[in-house]
Amino acid sequence: MKIPKQIQPLIDDGLVDDVVRRLMSGKEADVYIVRCGSELRCAKVYKDAVKRSFKKAVQYQEGRKVRNSRRGRAMEKGSKFGRKQQEETWQNAEVDALYLLAGAGVRVPQPYDCLNGVLLMELITGEDGQVAPRLNDISMSADLALEDHATMMHSVMKMLCAGIVHGDLSEFNVLVDEHGPVIIDLPQAVNAAANNNAQSMLERDVRNITRYYAQYAPELLNSRYDKEIWALFENGKLQPDTKLTGYFAENTQVADVDGVMLEIKSILAEEQARQIRLREEDG
Repeated sequence: MKIPKQIQPLIDDGLVDDVVRRLMSGKEADVYIVRCGSELRCAKVYKDAVKRSFKKAVQYQEGRKVRNSRRGRAMEKGSKFGRKQQEETWQNAEVDALYLLAGAGVRVPQPYDCLNGVLLMELITGEDGQVAPRLNDISMSADLALEDHATMMHSVMKMLCAGIVHGDLSEFNVLVDEHGPVIIDLPQAVNAAANNNAQSMLERDVRNITRYYAQYAPELLNSRYDKEIWALFENGKLQPDTKLTGYFAENTQVADVDGVMLEIKSILAEEQARQIRLREEDG
């Protein structure tokens, strides 16, 4: 097939020998199967920002650190240089997340290199050597749904222990090989401690995955893994080997609104009195 222009530099540098075929075209990138020596790998070609359809990107970029202050200022100003740096930051977020999560024991594709907007990584295949299907393309028994759902909840938990929330997790970005689920597509991964949207994103990730598996095991709809995982994280009790139950007891205690309002009024009164004293002392 015709070599995509973004992949040509990898061929010129000897990182890729040939492009076999395009695997898929998504909102963020086009993915190709490439040959590297005797191995088949994946080449993810990121689309330009103007061509991407991913919504609310700003929410995902909150909390991402840029070491170079000049780059950071340029990104804030939205200059041409800044937009280029922002693109690189967006792409590098996936590479960094893949390396971090692979090291944390989360099943993700092994990254190899990222050059000029192309991420070279492991091609996930099944026992037959064919490309592994996405979760939404397979059906399963109730028992397997319960088993794989538990695996996914443990993966989400280990990701959070590593400080990362996927942010866009669903049946469309999970592959399934003979060993179970493999999580993919992480350019929007967020820093759990630095992003104010992290909790809502994690809860949405868990709900999306749970709803999918609940097609085969309806009892999963009664689970509360989203609340349980975040509460453990917030309280500093979440560990990679934590045993999850799927149960979470909501705080049903009625808020003392009147008491809170009285306390606020008391604080305001104290501040007013302090301001009066300061004016009197100045006078």
